[in-house]
Amino acid sequence: MATTGVELSMDDLREVAGYAARCAGQALEIVEAVRPDDARPREAVDAAWAFARGGARGKTLRDTAWAALRAAKEAGDPAAAEAARAAMAAAGAAYLHPIADAHQVKHVLGSAAHAAHAAQLAAGGDECAATARLAVALSYATPALVDVLRRYPSAPGGGGRVGELVRRLDAALRDGTALDGTAPGAGGDSA
Repeated sequence: MATTGVELSMDDLREVAGYAARCAGQALEIVEAVRPDDARPREAVDAAWAFARGGARGKTLRDTAWAALRAAKEAGDPAAAEAARAAMAAAGAAYLHPIADAHQVKHVLGSAAHAAHAAQLAAGGDECAATARLAVALSYATPALVDVLRRYPSAPGGGGRVGELVRRLDAALRDGTALDGTAPGAGGDSA
């Protein structure tokens, strides 16, 4: 099945990488609490920030992303592993492809979803922790980030818990709805 192209500028890629770095940065404390000796996740987030701020899109991003993935595999704790995956996704966000493929949405939102899953696991499986982290990720999204996201088809099915979190955030960003699917402020008590 052929896919059509998506226009992406370097500024668009930097916007996505900055968003992903900000989301992953919120989860670093989870992995660092378990593995304070492992700098790989932080180095991946730092590399994403460096690119977002005008740095090169090259070997450092790739190397730190792979290193963060290895850190995830070696974390020894599910929450820490997801936090390291958030860092890996942040460094990988710069490699969003200009093809209209729904799987590319994970390059945009994967870091946020892994960070939300890490928060949920760190909270003993509490769904509220994931929703709270997604709400923070929603607040980080700029109009430029949402514009890039809307150039792609909606997030695909599958992907387990992280895929579900990507879809929730994707829908909220595209539609301007709250994470539960309602309009922002709908259904709440007013003063």
